[in-house]
Amino acid sequence: QVQLVESGGGLAQPGGSLRLSCADSGGFFSTDAVAWYREAPGKQRERIASILLDGTTNYTDSVKGRFTISINDAKNTMYLQMNKLKPEDTAVYYCNGILRWMSWGQGTQVTVSS
Repeated sequence: QVQLVESGGGLAQPGGSLRLSCADSGGFFSTDAVAWYREAPGKQRERIASILLDGTTNYTDSVKGRFTISINDAKNTMYLQMNKLKPEDTAVYYCNGILRWMSWGQGTQVTVSS
């Protein structure tokens, strides 16, 4: 059974950086295109960055040029490097698939505030 566990969130100042991790216990990253999602207060969950099996990445406009999605060589951990953080990046961040979805994890809270 695949379990996705997000970590790495916290409080950051505007302009700062954080790196999120998503641990995959069931080989999901080896078989599926996956993505990072976020859910801000009062807003719907949105997909912000994705990575296909061939390594192709895609980003929503609001994070393009600031965030980088990657997967380690062992294909068991996905990362989201977040630079130049803005207050509007404040949200709970989740990882999951694009065409198939596993059970959602608890997410990791990112708060950007001075």
